[in-house]
Amino acid sequence: MGRAGGTDAALPLASSRSSVTDEVPDRPPAGGLVRALNVPRNAKLGVASGLGLAVVVYLFRVLELFGPFAGTREYPVLGPEGWFLLLAFVLASATALLVTAVLTVVSAYRLSREL
Repeated sequence: MGRAGGTDAALPLASSRSSVTDEVPDRPPAGGLVRALNVPRNAKLGVASGLGLAVVVYLFRVLELFGPFAGTREYPVLGPEGWFLLLAFVLASATALLVTAVLTVVSAYRLSREL
């Protein structure tokens, strides 16, 4: 049985709705906020600082610039250089994310002070 006399029982659910429009309300462009907060510039600076820090730390560890490390450890499959390269990638990613986030927060603070 349908509603009010059974006339629309065979109609699909979507067609039984009246005055539903497929129009999307006007929204401001999302790219404006990204540009206002200088996110692309902040991301570039974050990636550069992350990569720079990771390369320096990797070179200090692998080339033993502080001298040989005490104790012996086994590094399966990849060897010490491979494992420290993976750790350098994690350090670079985390540093890039942190620097980008901090710079974006600073940009947001400056923008809020201007308004």
